[in-house]
Amino acid sequence: MNLLYLAYRNMVSKPLNMVLSLVLLVLSVSLVTFVLQLGKQLNGQMDKNITPVDMVVGAKGSPLQLVLSSVLHIDVPTGNIKLKEAESIKNHPFVGSAISVSYGDNYKGYRILGTEPGYLDNYGVVLSAGGLFQQPFEIVAGNTVAKKLGLQIGDRITSSHGLAAAGGEAHDDHPFTIVGVLEPSGTVVDQLLVCDLESIWDAHAHDGGEHHDEGEELEDEEHDHEEHDHEEHDHEEHDHEEHDHEEHDHEEHDHEEHDHEEHDHEEHDHKEHEGGQQVHDEANDTGHDHEDHDDELEITSLLVKFKSPLGLVQLPRFINENTNMQAALPGFEIQRLMGFLGSGVKTINGIAFAILFVSGFSIFISLLKTIRERRQELALLRTYGLGTRKLLFLVLFEGLLLALIGFWLGWVFGRLALALASGYIESGYGYVLQLNGPDLPELLLFGVTLVIAMIAVLLASTSIFKLNISKTLADV
Repeated sequence: MNLLYLAYRNMVSKPLNMVLSLVLLVLSVSLVTFVLQLGKQLNGQMDKNITPVDMVVGAKGSPLQLVLSSVLHIDVPTGNIKLKEAESIKNHPFVGSAISVSYGDNYKGYRILGTEPGYLDNYGVVLSAGGLFQQPFEIVAGNTVAKKLGLQIGDRITSSHGLAAAGGEAHDDHPFTIVGVLEPSGTVVDQLLVCDLESIWDAHAHDGGEHHDEGEELEDEEHDHEEHDHEEHDHEEHDHEEHDHEEHDHEEHDHEEHDHEEHDHEEHDHKEHEGGQQVHDEANDTGHDHEDHDDELEITSLLVKFKSPLGLVQLPRFINENTNMQAALPGFEIQRLMGFLGSGVKTINGIAFAILFVSGFSIFISLLKTIRERRQELALLRTYGLGTRKLLFLVLFEGLLLALIGFWLGWVFGRLALALASGYIESGYGYVLQLNGPDLPELLLFGVTLVIAMIAVLLASTSIFKLNISKTLADV
């Protein structure tokens, strides 16, 4: 007699009991597998993205926001810092490398990051096609961006101000040209469009340049107005001189002409002196404006890799206490963030395991009820030569079959939930979750599910050992 088939028939003969036990089991397994995979993959991606960065230097504000915006690119920046001040940190003896980053624009929701070629080297990203940016307004596309937007080498794109897809004003006068596409790296670089710092500065300096031109036009108008007033004043003086000329005699007229020639000569020398002084002043103003322009350059943050472990201890405190900038440690901030999230994860897992034990109790109740309702059938099977051991296996197969079906359905639903969460996380934060096969924690969960089912079966099967065949059949 096929015990597995008989166990299956016994299980489906009571569909309501079976469905109740399966629903509880599927719910608990799907919750546990979903939370385990979500936490594991988010932790793995965050660790992979923060590994190349020991410290982030940016504007004062929340250190966690600084890390999330500058390293993981899932938040808005705390502000900008002066490039000149950031350069002083690069020369510190504790600093091994420091990379400037600047952002604030996007293309269809994907961030445009101005930085240095060393940024790509830190993440070990290589090109799949084309080359790196060599001059302003050349841009390299991350693998995910290129696939999602269908970008190819030679395409021209226009950035928009802001970090959201429905951002601000577009920089139509400064389009970017795609010169390279990166290989997939599984890091945040896959979600970025990377260019040099000069491209970011030039795109935003152009906006300020229009206001500068308007100011120059207004200044020219005021200058023309002053010249017009000056010409009218000269004309009045000239009429007055002609009137005096008619009243004076010839000798006085010659004397005045002589004085007038000397006066013209002095004015000529004075104008030449003023002209040379003006050229000298303009040259000084040009050099001064160039220095002011360098002083006004800003970046969003500085990504630092320490040369010495002492830098981790001393440099962040020095920056926070002695400068108007802020230093944040990505490892510490992410660990603190996951600590906050960890309490929620533990709570969800606790609820899921509670449901799992309730599911085991439901299996126990279902099997116990089945055994009591089928006492006559079991006694009849004993008369056909089916011993107590085989009857115990029959009930055990029924419980294990229920556990196997419930765990498999729960694992599938857990992966479906992960796929839905991946779509939401990718659209909102740019992270893609992988749908992998069962891992070690899930295999351990499978073992726990089987153990709970076996315990429920053994507790429900105790009445089999007390089965009185003659009395049970006599009551039929």
